[in-house]
Amino acid sequence: MLLSFALILMLGMFAGWVFQKLHLPSLTGMLLTGVLIGPHCLGLLDSSVIEISSQIRRIALIIILIRAGLNLKLEDLKKVGRPAIMMCFVPASCEILGMMLLAPRLMGLPLIDALVLGTVVAAVSPAVIVPHMLKIMEEGYGTNKGIPQMILAGASADDVFVIVLFTCFTKIAAGGDFEAIQLLRIPTSILLGILGGIVIGRMMHLFVSRIQLDTMKSLILFLSVAFLLVTLEDMMMGTIGFSGLIAVMAMGMSYARVSGNKAIELSKGFSKMWTMAEIFLFVLVGAAVDIGYAFQAGGEAVLLVFGVLVFRMIGVATCMMKTKLNRKERLFCMFAYTPKATVQAAIGAIPLAMGLPYGNMILTVAVISILITAPLGAFLIDLSYPRFLEAAE
Repeated sequence: MLLSFALILMLGMFAGWVFQKLHLPSLTGMLLTGVLIGPHCLGLLDSSVIEISSQIRRIALIIILIRAGLNLKLEDLKKVGRPAIMMCFVPASCEILGMMLLAPRLMGLPLIDALVLGTVVAAVSPAVIVPHMLKIMEEGYGTNKGIPQMILAGASADDVFVIVLFTCFTKIAAGGDFEAIQLLRIPTSILLGILGGIVIGRMMHLFVSRIQLDTMKSLILFLSVAFLLVTLEDMMMGTIGFSGLIAVMAMGMSYARVSGNKAIELSKGFSKMWTMAEIFLFVLVGAAVDIGYAFQAGGEAVLLVFGVLVFRMIGVATCMMKTKLNRKERLFCMFAYTPKATVQAAIGAIPLAMGLPYGNMILTVAVISILITAPLGAFLIDLSYPRFLEAAE
């Protein structure tokens, strides 16, 4: 296992550096490193690492979401209001609609399997989006209009919406009955996640202030509580849902609102931790990708991925209607909401494991969506934000 960790860190860091020198997103190098050393190519990673890779990816995602919450301000979210709420479900809904229209024609999928595929592909990747938006916020681009804050807030809730739909559609595809009450998990997961995070954040402030914990011990405490919140999400599998990832971000926001400089120091600590977590996250996402499926797909699958991205961009443009954003800023939002990675790697193989007739095809398109949209989305974000967004004074 230690040898595998060494390979992940050294090769992932080196590949990221090489791609940065080529003026390409570093995550592209990390993803390709994972594909190369993963079990579907050279097989250099120990099987025990592959078995726990989903949990390691989850830890990395928690780290970046805590950091995002510590850097988000409620006042900034109030600036954008309605568009931030619409970004949670409108772009994903448009992409699922696009899949319903295009997948039967291009891939020959029945309607219900096209819906399952739509929910697999439609989830945007906080792992790609959040670190980019934090970087943009730190440099002051678009913050006067709350653009990166809006995208940050929407990215986590988007996943909740899509995963609940995925659960419903896979149940129907497997021959089960659809229960409309299951859709209640979408609002309850989001609302309870926000409320729970706010309460926990205030309690953390009171505890840290009274005990006088230093920054490192506060960081360990925050990480431990975040793990518990995500575990609570796994336990609440009934009709009443709870989003642990949204709760983690809300906890950071709530703590930052009342803690001032302590939150800034804590954010710096998580920023250092992210340097290593990022490598693990994207190398292990790459390791989960079976490149063989991509070669089986043909041009139709690639065309399908680009086709549904157009529908997603139309959804983002719809969210931006009647806002003060200019054309370039709206175009940036459309670019920023395209990357896919973590959710597709996590759920893409589930339909195949369930024995669905088109499970192999669903996994293939999920793999292609990662390989295309993660590097392309990151590249478009890095290329466009200095040109399309206004820098704060």
